[in-house]
Amino acid sequence: MISDDLSLPHLSVVVPAYNEEARIRPSLERLAEYYAAQPYPWDVAIVSDGSKDSTNRLVEEFVASHPNFKLVAYSPNRGKGYAVRKGMLEATGDLVLFCDADLATPQEETEKLLKHMQEGADVAIGSRPLKDSNLEIRQPWYREMLGRAFNKAVQTLAIKGIDDTQCGFKMFTRKASQDIFKRCTLDGFSFDFEALMIARDLGYRIDEVPIRWSHQEGSKVVLLRDGPRMLRDLVKLRLRGKKARLGKE
Repeated sequence: MISDDLSLPHLSVVVPAYNEEARIRPSLERLAEYYAAQPYPWDVAIVSDGSKDSTNRLVEEFVASHPNFKLVAYSPNRGKGYAVRKGMLEATGDLVLFCDADLATPQEETEKLLKHMQEGADVAIGSRPLKDSNLEIRQPWYREMLGRAFNKAVQTLAIKGIDDTQCGFKMFTRKASQDIFKRCTLDGFSFDFEALMIARDLGYRIDEVPIRWSHQEGSKVVLLRDGPRMLRDLVKLRLRGKKARLGKE
């Protein structure tokens, strides 16, 4: 929860990136344009997860003229979960947002999450299935169908009452971020529901927020490869139990 003296909290934004040379520059420009117009202090960290293309060079060139931005780069590729965890744990803002490099959820939606944080949420997450969400460009039908099935599995096995664990637009108080991500262990795409399971275990308030969202081509999620892995991770997390997830066993 944000205290009364944080009416203008410092926002840290974490953007995981892997081989994003085709779109990282336009995304950086959109981020800079939007946040420069906001009244609160902010910073953006691009976490390059072992990128092998020109992503690092393009980000370095941008950072040279934009002091609110920084590049965090390492090798080899470890997975999106590792990249987000590293960025979240290194962030210093009062609030920490992670968003996807393709900006499928436009940065203007930041204000919706901020409102929920100011009203007492510890975690605010974009949720595409909510009635008031606006899906401007929908996913292919098979991805939507599999996504719904996966969300049903998550609700059944792990996190009841959360309609969308996988949207890449989530905000945390710094305290919640530190408490949650230091306990996360999954390096791949399963990290979203692991983080939310731990948040629920710790008693943090999680608000789902309707958002604008547009499907972007070039998703790194390969359904036939990553879907079974995520289901396996989900079952493992469920079987581990609360104490094990919180590191008390």
